[in-house]
Amino acid sequence: MKILLIEDSRFMRLAIERLLVKGGHEVTGAADGLEGLRAARTTLPQVILLDMMLPGLDGTGVLKKLKLDPLTADIPVVVLTGLSQINETKLKEAGAAAYLEKSLLNFETNPEVLIRVIGKALGRSSEVHS
Repeated sequence: MKILLIEDSRFMRLAIERLLVKGGHEVTGAADGLEGLRAARTTLPQVILLDMMLPGLDGTGVLKKLKLDPLTADIPVVVLTGLSQINETKLKEAGAAAYLEKSLLNFETNPEVLIRVIGKALGRSSEVHS
């Protein structure tokens, strides 16, 4: 599966990429919102993993632009956030298919959490999950 990961933390980006590539996925990484928007249009991934706290254009701005662009509007977006359910309503309204609290990401003891959330997003659930 083609996955776009938009995450400014190099450590987090590499850890997530490593996990997904190990699972047989093709991952493109982007370090900021504008780079992520360009990558979404050029790679047309099957799912986008999007950090909310990005330099320049933040995750909410990226999500809105993705959903307004006919080329990327139907790509499910999983929001990765450090904030718990505080932004759940805003994320739903902006078009997120799912979200995952970064505190739940533990690549050594529970790597399948991210894969499960991606699966929910690909099911195009209208509900946002943590």
